[in-house]
Parts: sequence; C-alpha cells; structure tokens
Amino acid sequence: MGKPYSVLVVDDHPLLRRGICQLITSDSDFRLFGEAGTGLDALTAIGEDEPDIILLDLNMKGMSGLDTLNAMRQEGVTARIVILTVSDAKQDVIRLLRAGADGYLLKDTEPDLLLEQLKKAMLGHRVISDEVEEYIYELKNADNDETWIASLTPRELQILKELAEGKSNRVVAEDLHISEGTVKVHVKNLLRKANAKSRTEMAVRYLNH
Repeated sequence: MGKPYSVLVVDDHPLLRRGICQLITSDSDFRLFGEAGTGLDALTAIGEDEPDIILLDLNMKGMSGLDTLNAMRQEGVTARIVILTVSDAKQDVIRLLRAGADGYLLKDTEPDLLLEQLKKAMLGHRVISDEVEEYIYELKNADNDETWIASLTPRELQILKELAEGKSNRVVAEDLHISEGTVKVHVKNLLRKANAKSRTEMAVRYLNH
C-alpha cells in the first residue's frame, strides 16, 4: 500500500506537537512529512506535495481546524485528514465530518490506539473515537442519492473501486500505470460528481450503494 505512510502534524501547542511527532516516528509504518503550528503553515507545507495523512488540531489560534480543513478541501487536497482534539461536542463532530474530515479522534486516545486508528484511516475507514461515535448516525441519512455512480466514465469507476479499497493516489497510479497527477485530477472530478468532501465519504457511499 505504499508504506510508510507520510503524516503532517498540525497543532499550535509545541509540546504536544513534539510528542505526537515522536509517536509517529516510533512506528515504522509511518514517516513524518512535517509539522505545522498554524493552519497557514499547514497549507504552505502541502503546497508542492501532499502527505498521506494530515493530523489536524481543531482549536487553534488564527485559522481554526475547521477553517484549515475547508481551505484544504477547497484547494483539492485529497490526503486523509483526521481531527485530533479535546472537544467531544456533538456539533464539532458533525461539523468537521460534514466538512470532509476522514476521522475525529480525541486527544486522550491511548498512543497505540491512535496509531492503529491512523492505519485504519489509510485503509479507507472513517475513524471515530468511541466517546463520540454515536453522533455520526445523524450523518447517515444526509445524502442517499447515488445516481452520480451511473454518470462515471469507465476510468473513473476503475479509480473509484481502487479508492474504495483504501489505496493511496500513489498506489492507484502504479496499479493503473498512469501518473499520480492524473489520478489526483480524477479524484477531484469524482469528489465533485459525488458531491463528497472526502475520499472516505465517497468510498463509503460507493460501497453501500
């Protein structure tokens, strides 16, 4: 699947950010793509290249985690974005997942479990801390219109099936013998057609249609 997975850590608390970075580098399945203390720094960090996963704090000074997430999705960032926060507020969980987050984890998560959850995210699963998981049922019936699948080209359908298996852009490109840039263009088109904010949301809807 193209391990080790690259991770960008975005948090405005230097001590906590350093600890998360050390945890990431302690597992050979991951490598540190970089770290950022603000949303703007995060957007700059992914200007040229994208990590596989962006671990994003919610309550940051300046650009909030929600602002940063919205900006990233509007820029066409297709990385898996997992929120790591102290907030277990229902409105935060729903707002972030609707905005295109691929997961919502609380900062009191055990370190080993956090790493396991990030691996699950890379396999295409939506990862949610147990304490707030009940809130996602309100998202279930948000959009049952799956007519977009019938509108896909054969190549788009081929790529969607690969994404549904949790494959990264890099691995899809290798499997289909096309460039990673071409895959990214197709992913953006798929997200637009599906009216989805994240590849995880799109894959879940495809698998359940």
